[in-house]
Amino acid sequence: MRNLIPSYIRVPIVFFIIFGLVEYFVDSGDQPAFMKYPIIMLFLVLVLLILIAIEAIVGALENVMFQSLTEEGKERFLASKSKVPQFSWIQNIYKKLAGTKPIEEEHELILDHNYDGIKELDNSLPPWWIYSFYASIIFAAVYLVNFHILGNNSQFDEYAEEYKQAEISIAEYKKNAKDLVDINTVTLLTDVADLNSGKAIFMQNCVPCHMTDGGGGIGPNLTDNHWILGGGIKNVFNTITEGGRDGKGMISWKQNFKPSEIAQVASYVLSLQGTTPANPKAPEGDVWVDETVETPLETTTTEVDSLSTATN
Repeated sequence: MRNLIPSYIRVPIVFFIIFGLVEYFVDSGDQPAFMKYPIIMLFLVLVLLILIAIEAIVGALENVMFQSLTEEGKERFLASKSKVPQFSWIQNIYKKLAGTKPIEEEHELILDHNYDGIKELDNSLPPWWIYSFYASIIFAAVYLVNFHILGNNSQFDEYAEEYKQAEISIAEYKKNAKDLVDINTVTLLTDVADLNSGKAIFMQNCVPCHMTDGGGGIGPNLTDNHWILGGGIKNVFNTITEGGRDGKGMISWKQNFKPSEIAQVASYVLSLQGTTPANPKAPEGDVWVDETVETPLETTTTEVDSLSTATN
């Protein structure tokens, strides 16, 4: 089977199969994996070099075997080689890039060195290696001029642009991801669905201490304007999340509910403000005034005096 597929076809086929598998299994977004991750590029180069090395070693072993064959065996070997499908143009390109000589002509390259019957070939560097070396020099020169002299599309600019896009994506994600809410980002929910969800959690978990109408039992009254640990959505959210006072307050519920669910319960609790429970518990804590809510300006004594003076 190996003789049916020439090495100059076998190596690219195996390489592109490995290349395709890498691209399939490595998540690199819109970019090819070998461009996004330099380690992938290094891996593919090493794979290509290993494949070429394997072909070279196998070819050398075939050469040793060929030399050890009898004349009749050599004729059969060459006859089997002639049956391999011929792709003349590919074969010619491969020969030019490899820069090798046929086995029959290798006697021209044999050096005088002889180590226990092992002889050495005076092969020059293959053209493909020389061309790659020249191409790398040209690439380095273009890279130097483009990025370090002209400053086009530098890595710092690309980093800044990607960082900016990442911030936009994170902000958009946080906007739509309710479970990322915390004490700094929580807001009062007024949607009926959210309040109904909060009520369901309240009825199942909070009634033993606060009663069904929020009038208070073991826990404080939730319908008046007195709060032990502060009112408002942020304080209530934090109290439910972290728990109340040490040793005698409410337990922490953050292990039982998601942040979005705690926000729903806190919003429902605040919706009980101003309602009239059946047996309200006496107020506890201090009166809570939400300083973020704007109130009408009251006319001060100084302003009245100034107005009177101006009138007189």
